[in-house]
Order: sequence, then C-alpha cells, then structure tokens
Amino acid sequence: MQPKGFGKRSGAGLQVVGDGFGQSPAASTGRRPLVADSGDFGLSKPVEAPRGRSTENCVWELHAILSPQLSELFPPAKTRTRRRGELAAQMEDTIKRLADIQGMTIDDGQVRDTVTVLLNELINLVGGLKPSASAETAERSARAASASTQSVLAAKERVHPILMERIDASVIADLSRGELAEQISDVISEILVQEKIGLNQREQRDLVTLLLNDMLGLGPLEPLLNDDEVSEIMVNGPNVVYAERKGKLAQTDVKFRDDAHLLNIAQRIVSAVGRRVDETSPICDARLLDGSRVNVVIPPLAIDGTSISIRKFSKIKLTLDRMMEGGSMSPAMCKFLNIAGRCRLNILISGGTGSGKTTMLNAISRNIDPGERIVTIEDAAELQLQQPHVVRLETRPANLEGNGQVTMRDLVKNALRMRPDRIILGEVRGPEAFDLLAAMNTGHDGSFGTLHANRPREALTRLENMINMAGLNLSPNAIRQQISDALNLVVQISRMRDGGRRITHISEVVGMEGDVITMQDLFLYRYNGEDETGKLKGEYISTGLRPNCYERAEYFGLGRALMECMG
Repeated sequence: MQPKGFGKRSGAGLQVVGDGFGQSPAASTGRRPLVADSGDFGLSKPVEAPRGRSTENCVWELHAILSPQLSELFPPAKTRTRRRGELAAQMEDTIKRLADIQGMTIDDGQVRDTVTVLLNELINLVGGLKPSASAETAERSARAASASTQSVLAAKERVHPILMERIDASVIADLSRGELAEQISDVISEILVQEKIGLNQREQRDLVTLLLNDMLGLGPLEPLLNDDEVSEIMVNGPNVVYAERKGKLAQTDVKFRDDAHLLNIAQRIVSAVGRRVDETSPICDARLLDGSRVNVVIPPLAIDGTSISIRKFSKIKLTLDRMMEGGSMSPAMCKFLNIAGRCRLNILISGGTGSGKTTMLNAISRNIDPGERIVTIEDAAELQLQQPHVVRLETRPANLEGNGQVTMRDLVKNALRMRPDRIILGEVRGPEAFDLLAAMNTGHDGSFGTLHANRPREALTRLENMINMAGLNLSPNAIRQQISDALNLVVQISRMRDGGRRITHISEVVGMEGDVITMQDLFLYRYNGEDETGKLKGEYISTGLRPNCYERAEYFGLGRALMECMG
C-alpha cells in the first residue's frame, strides 16, 4: 500500500495525493506542481536521457529536482511529528519512482546517498524530527528503571531495621555472602508480605543485594567498586557521590541514608586494616582488601559530612607497552624506560594528583630482575610488584594514647638493615627523602620513588625542601650535591584536560655547576591543539642528546639499544 501523501503511478507521471504530505495541483496556487501533466516531474522540460547514464550524475539530478520542492512534499508542521525512519522509507520510494520516470539507472547505494542528503536538508528546514522509536523506548525504560529503583530503596528503608531485629548479627561474620543471601531471602519475603510491600521478583533480588552490601560490603558504593570503568570514587557527604570514568568526573545517583550511614561505612573501611577514624583522629589513610587507596575525613573537619576518596586498584596489570598503546608515551620512550629499569637507574616519578605516578612506578618495576630483594614503603600499601622477593612495609599512626606511631622515615631507616637490593617509596612527602637519597648513594641503586610536582626542576626543588624538613642543618650546596649524586632520571607524567595521562618529560640529572643542579631533557611532549572530539593532539620528540647514563647502559650490555631509542 502506497503511504499517504506520497505519489502513486498514474500514466506517465506521479500524482500528489492532496491530503497528506504535499498538496494537489488544484490546491497549489502560484507554485510549480510537483508533477506536471506532461510527466516531467517539476522540470521545465522533460529529460530526454537514455537508460544507463552515470549514477553519480543521476544522484545530483535527482537532488536538483527534489530539493526545491521539499517544503511542498514534506510540510514542516506535519513532518516534525514523523520519525526519521518513516521519512527515509517514503523518500526512498519517491526517489526510485522519479528515477524510473526520468530513465535513470541508479543502484541502492546511490539511492541511500540521495536520501541522506535530502533528509539532512529537511531536518534543517523543519528544525528537528520526532525522536526515534528506539529513543522513546529507551526513555520509557529509563523512567521505569528509575521508578523501580526508588521502590527498592523505599522498601529497603522499611525492611532493614525489621531484618536486623530478626537475625543474629554475631552469626553474619561466620557466613559467606552466598550462604547469607540464601538465609535472609526467605526472611525478607516474609517481611514484604507482612508489611504489604509489593515488589516483583527482580526487585526482590535487588533488595537482597542492597541489604547484603550494607551488611557485608560498602553499602551504596559496591556497584561503583564493581564497575571496571570507574577509576576513582569521591564521596562529598551522604547525597553527593562522584565517579571518574576515562579521566572524566561525573556525579552519580548513589546516595546514603544519612550521615550516620556514611560514617558507619567509613569506619568499616578503616577498621578492616587496623586503623580508626573518630573525632580525636578525623583524618585517616587506609586501603581496601583489593589494594585500592582510601582517604577518609570526617566532621568537624569535613563540614558537609564525611568525605571518602577511593583510588581504585586496577585489575588490569598495566605495562609500559600497554601505556604506550594508550598514547601515554612514544615507542622510543617506552624502550628507554625499559632500559632504565634494567640498568638500575635511580628514578623519581613526578606528577600531580591522579596523574598516574603509582601506575607508572608499577610498570617500570616490571623490569626488575626476579632475583633481587625489594623493600616497598608506603603509607597505605598499594604497589603491585610482580617479583617474588618483595617485602611490603606500611606506616602506622599513633594509638589513642599518642604512642606507637611508625613513620616513613622509621621504615626507610629499618629497610637499610634488611639487605635490600632496591628500595621503593610509594610517595616521598617529608624528611624520609634524605634517607632515601642516602640509600641510593650507598649501594641501593635502582631505587624508585614518587613525588608531587608539576615539572622536573620543581621536583628537585621539592626534594631539597623535604630534606630541610629533617632538621639536619645541611648547607643548600650539600643537599643539592646529595640529590645530584643519587638521582639519575626524573619522569614527569601529567593528566591532561581531555582525561588522558601522558609523559611530558624524561629528564636526566647530569651533575652540578657551581651550586646549581644541571639537567637535560631526553624526551618531551609537544602540544599541538585538539581534534573535533576534544582529544588533545601532540607529538613525542627526542632531543637527540647523548644520555649521561650511557656508560651504565653499556655496562649492562644495553648501550647500543639506548642510543637507538634516542634516534
């Protein structure tokens, strides 16, 4: 059946049906009809062309005929209520009929091209179309899902206190999640019947999951923790939760019942690793069981409610090669860092918060020989080294009486008595910087550390300031000499505004000139703008300088490979 408003074959030409799209010739005043009685389809003269002419020419001829008459064929008032797919199908039929009348040979691909051009013109003409059926369906599904979620959350508020009265809380710790789910499902079903709460089977399963998360997990945060695309979670009070996906932050719909609920989750996190957070100790660094880093700040320091920041532990083991494939560095930089790790260079990784310093450290550390003994020192253990001989040390805060604190500096000093081949500091923040440099200068070459700074030169300045915090009364020149003798490389990594992480500098510490530490840039990232999607464009360049560490690379049999990656 011919769609209403589009022409039907009649004799030699097309005739417009007057009550649909377009008007009948009789109703059209002062305008050229779509179809003339002669069958020329709106042309001043019939087209005398044989069948088999170029399809390219045919497309533009068809477009030239139909384009001026779009508003007649598709009146804006009626067209806005139609879907794109409907219009496309009807326009395709019209094009094929017109091509037949004009004696044109045109394939399906050329028809689709003509439809695309005309549809775009039509959309510009009428100012938009009705959403597609799929969009409408998606919108309805989203509304239904939102309503279902609200029903489950409302049911949870009523069911949770009744459930906790009926079960023995002391038994929960001895049951696995599966066993607990099996046992409480029946209890929850009874409560729903008694309280006259109507939930379907799927909503009941969601309710059980939410209650289990509250009892065993981290409550509303569990879905975000299980989402592999989420790299960071930031809780700014019970009703404001942000998540980072692919380098971009966005607010989620996750909410806590109240401040007490959020504080309970925070205390559950820190108590699992033997730490505490309360009014006497309102700030705490901790970690989750999978290694994710956690920072907690509670009132009165956090004015708007308890704040939780979670840096998720990636399940994907990132290597330098994978980071290169992701655009974080060039192949030459990747090869250079692999060589630097194997040559036992002392490396300082510098960058801002969330720039990927720890990830970079983990990746470089993969080049450490499996036979070496490594000691890692962190405030909250998150390094994931792959070698078999690793000793992990973690600081400890003071107890309620103010005793028992173990600092980074205490651990670095102790590590020197543990016969390490390499010492790795998760983050250098204070006077432990002096002890790390001392270790690097006393046979523990190949040691790594991370530090917050925006440029390589700033990293050395910060390192100098941290050594001054130790109160050793050393002269500035003596401190700089210590830094110059200990460090080989500074790797600067940055998180760009498009969410990507890129190495912007690989700089080498060369030595001293007077009282100034001299450095040379081996690799740089040069920004060149951005593309149409907002992704930054740039290039990694090698300065072509001969690295000062060439002799060391030559000692390990990697001198030639080192010079090759320098270009």
